[in-house]
Amino acid sequence: MTVVTESREPRTGRLGIAGWMLFDWAAQPFFTVITTFIFGPYLVSRLTEDHAAGQAAWSYTLTIAGIAIALLAPVMGSIADASGARKPWIAVFAVVKILSLAALWQAAPGSSLPFAMAMIVLATVAAEFSIVFNDSMMPRLVKPEDTGRVSNIAWGLGYLGGMIVLIAVVALIAANPDTGKTALGISPLFGLNPATGEDARITGPISAAWYFVFILPMFLFTPDQSKGLPITAAVRAGFSDLSATLRDLKNRPGILRFLIARMIYQDGVNGLLALGGTFAAGMFAWQTFELGIYGIILNVVAIGGCLYASRLDKRLGSKIVVVMSLVCLTLATIGIVSTGPGFTLFGLIPLPTADSGGLFGTAAEKAYILYGLLIGVAFGPVQASARSYLARSIHPDEAGRYFGLYALSGRATSFLAPLSVALITTATGSARLGMMALIAFLVVGLLLLLRTPYPAAKVEA
Repeated sequence: MTVVTESREPRTGRLGIAGWMLFDWAAQPFFTVITTFIFGPYLVSRLTEDHAAGQAAWSYTLTIAGIAIALLAPVMGSIADASGARKPWIAVFAVVKILSLAALWQAAPGSSLPFAMAMIVLATVAAEFSIVFNDSMMPRLVKPEDTGRVSNIAWGLGYLGGMIVLIAVVALIAANPDTGKTALGISPLFGLNPATGEDARITGPISAAWYFVFILPMFLFTPDQSKGLPITAAVRAGFSDLSATLRDLKNRPGILRFLIARMIYQDGVNGLLALGGTFAAGMFAWQTFELGIYGIILNVVAIGGCLYASRLDKRLGSKIVVVMSLVCLTLATIGIVSTGPGFTLFGLIPLPTADSGGLFGTAAEKAYILYGLLIGVAFGPVQASARSYLARSIHPDEAGRYFGLYALSGRATSFLAPLSVALITTATGSARLGMMALIAFLVVGLLLLLRTPYPAAKVEA
């Protein structure tokens, strides 16, 4: 078996690496304010008649997007290797993402739910395909021993970007339903009317504008690979290379096991990130204001978690960081689904039901936030260190196809977690029982990862 040459030098300077890292900064507000804390909960609570139906609709939306990504991401990765240049593809998907996000402004209460769902599907698919091309650039930009540090710092920058946008929404746009004022005590900017959901709907255009501005440094300063085959030939070669890569996986059992483990646990992670805010919105009747504050708290913790994990990854390795993160996420999910008005841990610990007034006034809400801190610590490193785990295990020339499979592993069965939540919620009428399905995905993925070598495979530079 051949071995990675750890002394391989990076092929770009600091400015180029910084441009690459800013992609996460540009991309994260979509996931923070759209899918997790603001627009997703708005769709659940305002575009449908009841919480259970809303959660089911949101889950089906994520399911459709996940299936599309699972079917096409590996092909996109193989096409990336064949075509060479990544930036043109990122530009195409940026246009789709930006236009879809801008269209969310039209999703007023009483408007077409399928339209809003379709725009979320398009934006999600475009976002994930862009990530495939961006991630596949990393092995050529960074020395193998630095991938974990750079990946975690980039992920931390992403959360910082998401938090800044979220703070801006809460401080300047989202009004407290009791006072009609934002967190700064002012009326929402631009005369936005929370009664018609404008404080939530504006997050679509804001995320679109943020993404457009901050992906520019990557285009300007980060070196791309030289062009390979023309588009048509690259597509044909991409399908051929994908078939060869899938056949080659049987000779690389470590990578195969890693991808399967990630496929399962990432389902749980994706479900937790996408549905955690909507679950709280239904259980505690949190509005945009409360969800925004909750999101800010989680993002502050997430930034610290990523920065600390960047050191742990270099010292202990990516696998240890991912395992520790999965343990935290499992405990957090158990805590969240076991908490309700007047109790936590499935009633083993009763909580007072009195509301002290103000933000998060009940004991159950405070307990929910405590469990959320565990999510904040772990959900950045579990993804950033998994990215570096794979980068340490492959050759730069095959980065596109394997990061395509990596995206596949994050999405191939990603419809199962939200679909399980949706079906159980629909069958039982209980959002709590539906959310409990996420625990199984996290635990099974963790157990499989424990038996996976690190690096997953060793190759020659």
